[in-house]
Amino acid sequence: MTDTAAPSQGPEIDKSRIIRDAATILLVRRDRGKAPSVLMGMRGAGAAFMPSKYVFPGGAVDPGDASIPLARPLSPVCAARLESGTTPGVAHGLAAAAVRELWEETGLILGAPGQWPGAVPADWAGFAARGYLPSATALNFVFRAITPQGRPRRFDARFFLADAAQVQGDPDDFSQACDELSHLHWVPIAEARQLNLPFITEVVLAEVSALLGDGSAAPAHPESVPFFDNRHAPSAFRRIQ
Repeated sequence: MTDTAAPSQGPEIDKSRIIRDAATILLVRRDRGKAPSVLMGMRGAGAAFMPSKYVFPGGAVDPGDASIPLARPLSPVCAARLESGTTPGVAHGLAAAAVRELWEETGLILGAPGQWPGAVPADWAGFAARGYLPSATALNFVFRAITPQGRPRRFDARFFLADAAQVQGDPDDFSQACDELSHLHWVPIAEARQLNLPFITEVVLAEVSALLGDGSAAPAHPESVPFFDNRHAPSAFRRIQ
């Protein structure tokens, strides 16, 4: 999630009033006969949003994400839920952003072998150079939360659950990651709450723990998706069917 702002041109924009679409991935590993673990990293102490907190890979949707080619699309269930009560067509950009942020912050690829049709955007150059197109088939939409009013950055964040078995290559190889998240590692879900977490991350972890159950099988789509709606006061808790 990038905090760097472009040079100021004209009156300064109050970022606390802007709500940006964002996508976050809970990449879960269930191999080696161990309890499920999730990939997390720590944001820098100087970050404007959630400094020094452990978080999942993720960040804001870029304008170009809506036009990124996907080798495989989101499931119809996820796409419909993502677009419930919001802008039509937003699902594609959210899926692309989730895969892009995972790649940028961890160096891990959710994709399928393929050639890009036309010029490759700079953010995807390394991804494409490895012979892959992004794929959304592993993404399972499980949570939505809008940052409360009064925060320096506000996001309409959609959380995706994905199985690390869908990663292309070694899930322990973070050599291609940028430096935005430090201390990248697989954390047993049962132990993750001992880290310095944002409140919403704790809530999402509890939700995902319930979905995973004993971790013996990939979770199906949840019956509904929890939604913490903080667009206006008072806050509301909803369910996306």
